[in-house]
Amino acid sequence: MGAVTPGLVCGHHHLYSALARGMPAPPKRPTSFIEILEQVWWRLDVALDEEMIRWSAMLGATEALMCGTTGIIDHHESPAAIDGSLSIIADACAEVGVRVSCAYGVTDRHGAAEAMRGLAENERYLRAGGRGMVGVHAAFTCRDETLAQAAELATDLGVGVHIHVAEGVADRDAGSRLEALAADDWLLVHCVHLERPLRGTIAHNPRSNMNNSVGYAAPTSRSNRVVLGTDGIGADMLEEARLAYVRLREHDVTATPDTVWSWLDEGYRFFPECRDDRVEFNYDHADSAWHVAFTPGIRAVTVTLGSGEVVVRDGLPTRVDLDEVRAKAAEQAARLFARL
Repeated sequence: MGAVTPGLVCGHHHLYSALARGMPAPPKRPTSFIEILEQVWWRLDVALDEEMIRWSAMLGATEALMCGTTGIIDHHESPAAIDGSLSIIADACAEVGVRVSCAYGVTDRHGAAEAMRGLAENERYLRAGGRGMVGVHAAFTCRDETLAQAAELATDLGVGVHIHVAEGVADRDAGSRLEALAADDWLLVHCVHLERPLRGTIAHNPRSNMNNSVGYAAPTSRSNRVVLGTDGIGADMLEEARLAYVRLREHDVTATPDTVWSWLDEGYRFFPECRDDRVEFNYDHADSAWHVAFTPGIRAVTVTLGSGEVVVRDGLPTRVDLDEVRAKAAEQAARLFARL
């Protein structure tokens, strides 16, 4: 028998990105972060429809569960299919057996009317009892009025704001624009180029930051709480922790894996019930920060929710058929690629 740990938590995810693997090359090769957004992600998100949203969430949640991740904080955008999108994601995750906190990323990229629809979707979902936060894409794609409206809505609903902050240099003034709005229950994603302190928890996504060549966020240089996320590159939190450690170590040779372990632990503030889940791994020291930092190939064998239900057995999900989920997701990916 391997080590048993609580269920893991992904502190920032984009479940819709599960369909992006193998997508066609963009019209022009991106050479900057803004061009990556324009040529890849902003072309992809506007092409999403309800079926694509459903099966990307099903696939992303199933893969998360197979990695021992039982809680996901998701940030969603689908400009052509906003209404009801958060419920589609939440229902798909519930079907698989994964807890999810949802937010729709409000933006003025396509005008004020779209921003209002995004705010309305956040409000609809949260007032209906959905678990989540008010989502905002980023300060640099929103007017000041939109940022203020999102903050006001979050306060009215008693939740935080889930927002990308200073991920690239184009958003480096996010701190000055948000400092009068941000609160302790906000989730500040990335913070690579944040030039002044902001209240809230930082969601650190080292693999994504490296992939997008935006720089190192150096989360240990700030006083904020830090939670570990993936920014949509799966939800294998032990793998993310390994990468987070070596990136931290490159920045600070005195750092230890215990720091990254504390970032994983911070996820339980958002999903305290995940502590009651039990994940048995194929390695007898998967509960050790020092072992995990230097041991590749650790996989979940059994995942048991706090209720006692086994949702992964022998490495495979029990509520859904993995082959069917992958096949349906592949069909939707093909439809998505055709639109691109």
